[in-house]
Amino acid sequence: MIIDCHCHAGQGDGFRGPWDTEARIEPYLARAEAAGIDRTVVFPVFNSEYAAANARLARIVRRYAPRLIGFAAVNPARDARRTGAMVGKAVEVYGFRGLKVHGLDAYPGRELCEAARRYRIPVLVDVVRRTAAVEMLASQYPDVNFIIPHLGGFADDWMVHLQVVDQMIRYPNVHADTSGVRFFDALVHAVRRAGPGKLLFGSDGPQLHPGVELHKVRMLRLPPAAERLVLGGNLIRLLSGQVPAAPAAPRSGGPARMTA
Repeated sequence: MIIDCHCHAGQGDGFRGPWDTEARIEPYLARAEAAGIDRTVVFPVFNSEYAAANARLARIVRRYAPRLIGFAAVNPARDARRTGAMVGKAVEVYGFRGLKVHGLDAYPGRELCEAARRYRIPVLVDVVRRTAAVEMLASQYPDVNFIIPHLGGFADDWMVHLQVVDQMIRYPNVHADTSGVRFFDALVHAVRRAGPGKLLFGSDGPQLHPGVELHKVRMLRLPPAAERLVLGGNLIRLLSGQVPAAPAAPRSGGPARMTA
């Protein structure tokens, strides 16, 4: 099963760009179906009120069940003192399976991490190149799984990618997704050094084409078992609440190889 771990859906209210105005899921779903993608994790675009955005997302997830898996969006600063209640409603009422936090809103705090721990759900947190946040989160909450999208940043920062790969190696609970990573060598490095068990396929749809993003993973030329992990197996494990017992061992070689 191929699962895209990173897609946006629903309406926002910022009107600065697609990232806070609207992410229409229907064009994405047509593209994903054509690419052979079976399931997709969705979360809201930027919003001034994530409780309402999560409710709208729940309706979208229900409408297109079982193709969509909902992750609740939370602003840890603005939603302080009600984060636990928001997460509880997202999991218990909406059936959501994880959380999405964006560093341009705020970074996860203890209230959010405690809620993730309680429900044994992963947190996809865009650290916006601030890799120190990964260090703090991973070490303080070793029993919470963190997914770092874009291998640490959407801004093509090679050193950030390398730092996140190092964190993937050292921390059993740190994973990264492939969405929007244009430096293909960074993905090669990630799967060689941290192993295919720490990398997840993501598209950052609907603005990025899921078929194009999927092709990048295919071009890693992984052995079939390793490719299955990246394309869905790792996410299935994270949704089950399992954290690896030990960090992946660094490797000088690996299953990935560059193509011409």
